[in-house]
Amino acid sequence: MVIGDMETEVEDRSAALSTKPRYDQGVLRGDTEEVVNDPLHIIYRQSEKSASKSRANPEMDSPGDEKLMRERSIRTNRRTRFVNCITRDDVDIAQLRKLAWNGVPEDLRPLVWPLLLGYLPLPKPTRASTLARKRREYASLVETTFVRGREGLDQQIWHQIEIDVPRTRPGVRLWMQGDTQRCLERILYVWAIRHPASGYVQGINDLATPFFQVFLSAYIDSDPEDFDTALLTDSIRTAVEADTFWCLSRLLDGIQDNYIAGQPGIHRSVKRMAELVARIDAPLAAHLELENVEFMQFAFRWMNCLLMREISVQNTIRMWDTYLAEGTDAFSQFHLYVCSAFLVRWSKKLQEMDFQGIIMFLQSLPTQGWTDHEIEMLLSEAFVHYSTWHNAQSHFGGGK
Repeated sequence: MVIGDMETEVEDRSAALSTKPRYDQGVLRGDTEEVVNDPLHIIYRQSEKSASKSRANPEMDSPGDEKLMRERSIRTNRRTRFVNCITRDDVDIAQLRKLAWNGVPEDLRPLVWPLLLGYLPLPKPTRASTLARKRREYASLVETTFVRGREGLDQQIWHQIEIDVPRTRPGVRLWMQGDTQRCLERILYVWAIRHPASGYVQGINDLATPFFQVFLSAYIDSDPEDFDTALLTDSIRTAVEADTFWCLSRLLDGIQDNYIAGQPGIHRSVKRMAELVARIDAPLAAHLELENVEFMQFAFRWMNCLLMREISVQNTIRMWDTYLAEGTDAFSQFHLYVCSAFLVRWSKKLQEMDFQGIIMFLQSLPTQGWTDHEIEMLLSEAFVHYSTWHNAQSHFGGGK
């Protein structure tokens, strides 16, 4: 463990792009091609923006609300430490993990996440060429896979993907658009045929969404969830789609036991979670047993979708800062402790409910108003449990 210092497809894309976007479509940044070619441009962009803001509004530096000034100073200092780390000729990955544990500045995630996943190389001179090569490789995979159109696809896999993609993040504009859905279909199908041991499994569609939103955010000046992807140029769409594919692939490599036949990884994790909760909160475990509630009835989804059906994408993105800082095995190892802390958080209410009440409550948890604060409290509680019990895994019935 590491822990840091507390501190609808469109037919004429060119026509869409030549039209001034409505206020509710979102806005493309003016330097998108520079970011496509070199993600480090994100940092230079922000530095120029800050300097311009300071010149235009000198009152920003005048005395005001002391608490706000202190918070801004803390955020600025943290961001500076990230920038100093990722602009080195060779990134110190241990330092970057330590910084990222407590959250990554929003504008830096499109650069920090690929570094933590090993998708971008740590040496700065090789990043742009590596990124261009991986994007070309993905484009080639897509071209080869879909060369014969739909008739050339594995119909069973494609049918399931076609069913699941429109169900992804219901109600969120980004994921209701045809352009976005076509991207997700390609990502999921190419991944599935490259991993025949598992193929496509329901739930993987959810796991692609944080990556897509984070990478999209590098090119737009609005909320990704409200953005009209018909406004994207081909080069931006290709970059976002390819980067999402490769990073999703690296995440899934660490939890592939969750998706092969029988999903043994999930069954193992749910069993260990039941054993862990019995140690953390014995009265809750006893009450669940008394009411004949089996962990598989609710925790299977928590493991299969990494809690994404229980919390928002924004909550998930903050959680994944910490998971990625821990390493890809955190999506199986540390996630077990997060799920346990998540369940115990509702202990008092659950112990007042019968079987039906418990199941209904756990299927629709009151997390709609959660912010980074609640996620960080959950991660802190999970870290305490991890520190206490991880090295005692041999005492668990299932072992490691």
